[in-house]
Amino acid sequence: MTYPAILSASLFLLIVFGIERACRRWGVPSVIVLVASGFIAQPTLGYLGVQLGWAGLLVPIVGTIGLVLIVLEGALDIELKRERLRLIGATLFLAAAGFVVCTAVFATIAWLVLDISHVQSVLLATPFAVISSAVAIPSSTFLPPKGREFVVYESSMSDIIGVLVFFSLLGSDGSITGALLALLGGSLLSLLLSLFCAVALMVVLLRVEGHIRFVPLLAGLFALYATGKLLHLSPLIMVLFFGLLLNKPSLVTRFPPFRHWVDADYDATLSEFKTLVVELTFVVRGFFFVLLGYWTDLGDLASPWAWLVAALALVVIFGSRHVLLRLMRLGPAAAGPLGWIAPRGLITVLLFLTAREAFALPGYLNGAAILVVLASSALILFARIHFDNQSPPEAAVPMPLPPPESPPPESPPRESPPDGTSSPVDRPPGPASPDPPLPASLPPGVCHPSPLLCPIDDSA
Repeated sequence: MTYPAILSASLFLLIVFGIERACRRWGVPSVIVLVASGFIAQPTLGYLGVQLGWAGLLVPIVGTIGLVLIVLEGALDIELKRERLRLIGATLFLAAAGFVVCTAVFATIAWLVLDISHVQSVLLATPFAVISSAVAIPSSTFLPPKGREFVVYESSMSDIIGVLVFFSLLGSDGSITGALLALLGGSLLSLLLSLFCAVALMVVLLRVEGHIRFVPLLAGLFALYATGKLLHLSPLIMVLFFGLLLNKPSLVTRFPPFRHWVDADYDATLSEFKTLVVELTFVVRGFFFVLLGYWTDLGDLASPWAWLVAALALVVIFGSRHVLLRLMRLGPAAAGPLGWIAPRGLITVLLFLTAREAFALPGYLNGAAILVVLASSALILFARIHFDNQSPPEAAVPMPLPPPESPPPESPPRESPPDGTSSPVDRPPGPASPDPPLPASLPPGVCHPSPLLCPIDDSA
């Protein structure tokens, strides 16, 4: 039993690695192929007489670990600079507005169709209104740095907003007033505790010496996350703060007690930690989506009501997103690709499973949740196609230089002045004057039509 288990785990990781590489090369979101692999594995293993009864128990556990690692990986890719404040405000507005619009529409429909209360309808609507950073961040690699940074900020903030609202409603007394009080109090307490814990974790990384540092650090991070969840807070804020502080330690080391704590080896240490986070995220993410496909009841996917609910959810999600992007005046070049990057995924499944445990729901909603996850991830292909097909602006194309002018006719020689000095015409010519520079309005290369999707100038 030992060696077959080792062989199975090794083959599983190799297959997931091959799927990830192939999907990245073909531009297909890997979540679709991973979940489909789970669909295929279910009847295949059943035919062979193998049943994985523990899959349902592991799905929420592995999903929670993957969510923490993916938000941490996204935060480690963000550089906090003064010029990013406008981007942070724009992504916060888009994440909050999209969440409010989708939640209001879904909750209204759920309250009218299902026999549930107002608070329960909002609880059910929240999972479908949250953008999954577990899918959005890995799927945005085709965008330039600014576009990917926009996706990282927006999806992480959407996760945080969704988790705050969901667990505030879940821990309330069932009234709207109690939910609002729990939300405001939980948000403030989450911000303060998250900032304190993030600084404490960073101090541990800076001061602990030796070869074993990352495992205790990650263990402390997961322990604090679980504690925050038990207190019905939003520990994802702590994960986001921790990643931002690691990537910009000057936010802490500017204060006198921590001024000399960053040594010359910090950059190498941070690079090793990022590599570890990326590797762990790959393993956990692949394991989760394959297990999710295996654990899903294929009969729920065949329900016509599941397809109807999924289609309605997709229309609301992407219709409202395109409208909000237009209102933000990002321009069609930016709003086009970003309009299709709003996938539902890991956080959607986790919150939906929690809501299903809190109160009874129709079985077809299980299939609707999976269909929304798969379809919203597949629509990212439209973003890639839209981005690849956009042509650069005409102003960015270098204009041809004018043809060289013909040399002027030679003038007859003139006599030298009586004093023996040469006239200006008879003086030997100096070095040739350089060609006039190109106009400043013409960039040296071709840029993307949208400033949001242009590469970042590292020299700034």
